[in-house]
Amino acid sequence: MSNQSIGLTDALHDYLLDVSLRETEIQRQLRAETMNHPKHDMQIAPEQGQFMQLLTRLMGATKALEIGVFTGYSALSVAYALPDDGMLVACDISREYTAIAERYWAEAGVADRIDLRIAPALDTLQALRDGGAEGTFDLAFIDADKTEYDAYYEHALALLRSGGLILLDNMLQEGRVTDPNATDANTQAIQQLNAKLHNDERIHLSLLPVADGLTLALKR
Repeated sequence: MSNQSIGLTDALHDYLLDVSLRETEIQRQLRAETMNHPKHDMQIAPEQGQFMQLLTRLMGATKALEIGVFTGYSALSVAYALPDDGMLVACDISREYTAIAERYWAEAGVADRIDLRIAPALDTLQALRDGGAEGTFDLAFIDADKTEYDAYYEHALALLRSGGLILLDNMLQEGRVTDPNATDANTQAIQQLNAKLHNDERIHLSLLPVADGLTLALKR
């Protein structure tokens, strides 16, 4: 028995997927196509997508927000869990990446649940707030440029209802967060945000060793 999270060998990770993962064929195809993309490491782990899907269902979410879409695997996972009249506002700046996403969303029959906004995310988030959407979202997923994570978090917190959930990806930065002398901007931004979240009384907090570190911040 262990009193800390177990490390995953390749064999144990394969076993985890074998006995737990329930991807649709469309999800498998999207993941396979993305693995051939030059920036394939930007795609979330499949078990993380399934976990996000479960959280969406547990919350009974009907209105979700995503900051950072890439080829659309995370958005597809969440959209599957939304009701027919649910909506995911998906923010990205790349038409190239999201063109792949849109093909799979359409094939999966969930394109009508995803409102893709191609613009700098901070502009989209501010427009949502200015349009009266504060306090109306159930769920937000942040997986974009790390140096803007704090700003994305503050916008998402304002847009979420009380009891809404923010998910933040890559919060362990492949272990670099433990280096007090880290000089790269991404690691420093995440280190600072982790420290801020730890003391943020506006939320209930849990950082899980899922994939590259997934933070759950539940708005009080």
